[in-house]
Amino acid sequence: MKFRNLIIITSFLLIAQISNAETPSAINTVTLSSSDLTGYNNYPASTQQLINKALLLTQQHLTYKYGSANPNEGGMDCSGTIYYLLKSIHINEVPRQANEIYQWTWEKGRFYAVNGYSLNSFEFSKLKPGDLLFWSGTYKVHRDPPITHVMLYLGKDKHNQPLMFGASDGSYKDISLKGVDIFTFSLPKQNSVVRFLGYGCIPNLSCKS
Repeated sequence: MKFRNLIIITSFLLIAQISNAETPSAINTVTLSSSDLTGYNNYPASTQQLINKALLLTQQHLTYKYGSANPNEGGMDCSGTIYYLLKSIHINEVPRQANEIYQWTWEKGRFYAVNGYSLNSFEFSKLKPGDLLFWSGTYKVHRDPPITHVMLYLGKDKHNQPLMFGASDGSYKDISLKGVDIFTFSLPKQNSVVRFLGYGCIPNLSCKS
């Protein structure tokens, strides 16, 4: 009798584990509207349009999907998200890869290098909403320059928290997030292999302001 009960209990646990494994975990998202951004009404109209499009994408509950630049696939990667976003507002010359977007920003726009490890550094004095943010070292690549990550700077919320948009993993308001969403903009630690390299305006868009 005990043996039979053990079999029943074991079978029940296995069924529960299989059921849980087949149920996709919910994607955490945060809700942010343009009114939550400090000074949004003073942003240039082109930057407002860009950010509004970005905020709409966060409502689609998209995952991080390497190699994708199409929300219809259920997710996108970092450069794919920026590529799709800029294409949606007719910035058609935007390249697809993060390193190519970096080069395009550097050559066609204005790029500001950052060597410091604090957002209070004078190096961020030119940073404005609508700028692109660039990192290296988020994964191993064999390319020159070794840019691996790109995001969009949104500005600061009502609590003076700097925010960024894109496909990544991180957090905002103590919520762990992964996918196409809003994240707190912070810098890697000094001993990290990840480096924040700098920021720049978007050619034919935010470079005009």
